[in-house]
Amino acid sequence: MVVQTTFAVQPIAGALGAEVTGLDLATLDDETFTAVHDAFLEHHVLVIRDQSLSVEDQLAFGRRFGELDTHPFVDGNPEHPELLDVVTEPDDRINFGGGWHTDVTFMEEPDLGSILYAVELPPIGGDTLFANQHAAYDALSPTMQHMIDDLVAIHSAAPQYAPGGLSTQSNAMATKNAGLALAKVEHPLVRTHPETGRKGLYVNGAFTIGIKGMRSNEAKMLLDFLIAHGTHERFTCRVNWQPGSLTMWDNRSVQHFALHDYAGHTRHMRRITVKGDRPR
Repeated sequence: MVVQTTFAVQPIAGALGAEVTGLDLATLDDETFTAVHDAFLEHHVLVIRDQSLSVEDQLAFGRRFGELDTHPFVDGNPEHPELLDVVTEPDDRINFGGGWHTDVTFMEEPDLGSILYAVELPPIGGDTLFANQHAAYDALSPTMQHMIDDLVAIHSAAPQYAPGGLSTQSNAMATKNAGLALAKVEHPLVRTHPETGRKGLYVNGAFTIGIKGMRSNEAKMLLDFLIAHGTHERFTCRVNWQPGSLTMWDNRSVQHFALHDYAGHTRHMRRITVKGDRPR
């Protein structure tokens, strides 16, 4: 294995995100991987440029973070079910991952993070936005923090994957198991990161449908405020995709939004996700 001792990390915004150069992810030694993992925890989003990764290379890199997951509502690659081909066709009105969200919070143990590799990009557009939920929590008043610290949010896949759900309307991304999307799970509204110990908001507009113990109108007012607050521009960064780019994000501390501003063109990304733990 090739030993890599140095690489460059350049922040891309004040709130989160960093661009990494000087790495070959297919040949990482253990010491360099530890440094990459540390940068991941510090910056929440890493954009690693100039990669030439096979499917096997991407899967092997992901497994260094933990066991890989499969998506409960979208079929994976026939040969590698942990790998999801995220495709937007030129005539698609809906893109997979559009709108602010945190991945699969409808699961009992949502994924630790996602690792996305560019296969085919539109000539312009197709950026991804990210929002730091630690920074969003820290910016709340102490009174608001005290009020929400012990609340429990209710999450469901129904808005996206139940019959007629938004994600079922993509032409390129076929969905499945619509009946299972009606299930609900409960997670703390404020999550403590299991590795850093930092608190962060843990609600999102795609999957959070209520707050335990609150009437629906009460919950809606609070959730609307927190979701808008959590995606305010001062907590965000924007990733511009280039050929050979791989972007990974910490699903425990960020939301993201895949922009669909490239109508008439194809966008094809390879996504893998790392299994996570139960939010606390």
